[in-house]
Amino acid sequence: MAEFSIIDTYFNRKNQDSVDLGVGDDSALLTPPPHQQLVICADTLVAGRHFPLDTNPHAIGWKSVAVNLSDIAAMGATPHSILLALSLPQIDHAWLKGFSQGLYDCCDQFGVRLIGGDTTQSPHLTLSVTALGWVDTGLAVARSGAQVGDLICVSGTVGDAAFGLKHLGHDLQKRLDYPTPRCQLGAALKGLAHSMIDVSDGLAQDLGHILKASDVGAKLQLENLPLSTALHALNDEQKWQYALAGGDDYELCFTISPEHYEQLRQQNLDVAITKIGTITQSKGLSFHQNDQSISLDLKGYQHFV
Repeated sequence: MAEFSIIDTYFNRKNQDSVDLGVGDDSALLTPPPHQQLVICADTLVAGRHFPLDTNPHAIGWKSVAVNLSDIAAMGATPHSILLALSLPQIDHAWLKGFSQGLYDCCDQFGVRLIGGDTTQSPHLTLSVTALGWVDTGLAVARSGAQVGDLICVSGTVGDAAFGLKHLGHDLQKRLDYPTPRCQLGAALKGLAHSMIDVSDGLAQDLGHILKASDVGAKLQLENLPLSTALHALNDEQKWQYALAGGDDYELCFTISPEHYEQLRQQNLDVAITKIGTITQSKGLSFHQNDQSISLDLKGYQHFV
């Protein structure tokens, strides 16, 4: 089966609304909505590096989309469409069917269209997705806006995906294989949050990116971290390692004023949010448990080792 037959069979849906020209030409065409800015990001997943080699192809398809939609959400934007660059060691129709179904299942749940990309052969299974979204002009939430006195909040629970990776077959493996991009929350935080990031490489490391970009510090309350039952059962050292350095959660970490936090609480959100700390003038990230300072040796996910 040639490249274009693969595209036509697995990756070409017709009659997509809000797309002027989609899959099948040299490039896609979109008409930007009035008074909106384009938000664009890209993420690459490599078999054996970003997911176990025996991961279900449906889960790989879902995750390849979800991790990019998470980046769009972290800007306060609404996702619109994706491009897919797929490198395959060989043509496996069962794998392609499962993968494309997982990709479209995630797209359909979040109102996203596949509008183009590329397919080629490679010794290693590699997937690169580019996601596009829209945000009202001037309202994108960057990492650089955190203010002293802001509350630090996080969505959902943290550490689950890392725990699932270490305990394959556990219920929490689903959090690793099927992350949920917090698109509704991200859009709700537009105009309310001062800064935001999605938790992909570990909460502590990713929060550190906000602190560096905003030139501020943070005080984190360990007892406030939202943990699942499985993590609560661990000793402190283990639970903090998973929750703060595990990565792959794709929850949103954001800073927000107390006043805006109360406004956010009045909205009908589809995920729980938890206050876990405050932004401080003193630089650096400090950890506290029941008002006692705690020293932790943490290292988030490293893309090069």
